[in-house]
Amino acid sequence: MNWLTKMFSGDHPAANLPEALRERVEQWRALEEPSLDSSHSDTRYCIVNTEATGMDLSKDRLLAVAGIGVEKGLIAHRDALEIGFDSPAEALVQMLEFIGKSPVIIFNAEFNRTALMAAFEMHLGFEPDIEWIDAYWLLPSLFNDKHDRPVRLADWMKAMGVETFQRHRALGDAYAIAKLFLAAQSRASQRGYRTVRSIVDLAISRKRLQRSISS
Repeated sequence: MNWLTKMFSGDHPAANLPEALRERVEQWRALEEPSLDSSHSDTRYCIVNTEATGMDLSKDRLLAVAGIGVEKGLIAHRDALEIGFDSPAEALVQMLEFIGKSPVIIFNAEFNRTALMAAFEMHLGFEPDIEWIDAYWLLPSLFNDKHDRPVRLADWMKAMGVETFQRHRALGDAYAIAKLFLAAQSRASQRGYRTVRSIVDLAISRKRLQRSISS
């Protein structure tokens, strides 16, 4: 029994997903997985950010999701996408296609990743296997001269002199996160963290350290 058979049997919420969307999900799943040992210059990272009615995961809902590609140390301005959630299943499949199998940079995964995964589960019937890197933890591990603990996106933008064209919107904040990530990528390379895996581990280590201090 393959995943589609499992997913669409019985009364699963995704049972009514149109055949065309199922095929697109299947095509996404068949994409080649990237190597975490690839260098930053050989990797397309995907910045992902959401826009919601609020920050309460128990009652607020997603309004939009945006993505921006970062490749070879540059923001690929033509490699960007913002999708409203009027048709959630279509929006989520479109976002999967945009991400491909790129590592995803997100800020405050506690909210954004959790909200997206809940939406994937609700509307598509599964949580996609994506490599998430949370800039919320990555930034203080590389720029402890600016902030030695996790702080809000607005605080990082002020500390790093980053501006964007539209705050508190999915694409506008994604652009700010992309600019912060470029700075982080450069600082990471200078310190010898030159692969995807190295910054994944760096963010995870910083998160564990902070929680051990707080407990």
